[in-house]
Amino acid sequence: MAPTAVNSTTETKAEDTLKKANAEGKKKKKKKKSKKKKLEQTDPPRVGLSKLFPSGIYPEGELQPYKDDNTYRITSEEARYKEKLANEDPETTYNDIRRAAEVHRQVRERARKFIRPGLTMTEIAEFIEDGTRALVEENGFESGVGFPTGLSLNHCAAHYTPKLVILSQGDVLKVDFGVHVNGRILDSAFTLTFDHTYDKLVEAVKAATDTGVREAGIDVRLGELAGAIQETMESYEVEIGSQVLPVKPIENLSGHSINKYQIHGGKSVMLVKNSDQTKMEEGDYFAIETFGSTGRGRIVESGECSHYARRVDAPHVPLRLTSAKTLLKSINKNFGTLPFCRRYLDRAGESKYLLALNHLVSQGIVQDYPPLCDQRGSMTAQFEHTILLRPTVKEVISRGDDY
Repeated sequence: MAPTAVNSTTETKAEDTLKKANAEGKKKKKKKKSKKKKLEQTDPPRVGLSKLFPSGIYPEGELQPYKDDNTYRITSEEARYKEKLANEDPETTYNDIRRAAEVHRQVRERARKFIRPGLTMTEIAEFIEDGTRALVEENGFESGVGFPTGLSLNHCAAHYTPKLVILSQGDVLKVDFGVHVNGRILDSAFTLTFDHTYDKLVEAVKAATDTGVREAGIDVRLGELAGAIQETMESYEVEIGSQVLPVKPIENLSGHSINKYQIHGGKSVMLVKNSDQTKMEEGDYFAIETFGSTGRGRIVESGECSHYARRVDAPHVPLRLTSAKTLLKSINKNFGTLPFCRRYLDRAGESKYLLALNHLVSQGIVQDYPPLCDQRGSMTAQFEHTILLRPTVKEVISRGDDY
């Protein structure tokens, strides 16, 4: 028997229907690729930087060319080669201080929004330090807080961390905190006010810091750099009620070089012109730090001390107090030569340590850093950036969008 014939039109329609059904089925099976959401910093800041920068490479600071006789450095093959070696050397790696700087920028961005009248100084310090520890992913001497948060009010310029004092609307608050990675300390500070009376004071000090940063460089003499800072600062005045007061640089405070695990490295950038012929050198790492005042422009040590650091050149002396020996072991274990404060000793589990601490100070093993204050009734302001004098270019490590 012969096969039955099928209508060709009907067959074509059936094939089209089948193809369509198969195509729709494939579409249903295909899952939509979800876009991976970019991880962002929280508020308060708690996301570790390694999660935000999985490559492990952190942003450069602001790059500024050298001036005058050093302009050749940016294209110099010799300087480029030196920089390549410096960047590859684990002892001088730039990436560590850039990581510390990025922590500082992210923490201070949120701190500037958080800080407001009505908060206690302790609440502010803990907000900053908890954020710093989380972002730098604190790990013993490898990474952590660089030094105790300074929260100095009004006539007090530095080294003050009060406990129960409440921030007021009319206060001028200096916020100075640090971050370290492998002992490379990032030191930067800013000033906050909550009314407009002292805007010019803040503006003067910020401008003076920017001048110091701009004029700093390889072979620059420290005494001349101080003169440039002084000139900028003294070009400002502050109007308070019916009075017009000059802004004075605080003559016995200074910026400083920074060494590994040592916040004050030996070189000082004073704020008033002087005869210091010491030169900045290639590879130097400096905190350009300026203070201005509506008072006498000179500070004295005043008030209860909260800041300390074990001296790098501490003498080997026998300690007669057992409690002092025990406390020194704790300081060596937890801080080494990094600065600490009494709040940090409390956090480390120490108690009833004041006698032992004073004994370590009297023996020259620990250096105390009391609050530094101008005359009462005056107001002081502070700004600070850390800079790295690279072989080819100057890098303002701590620069951010805010200052």
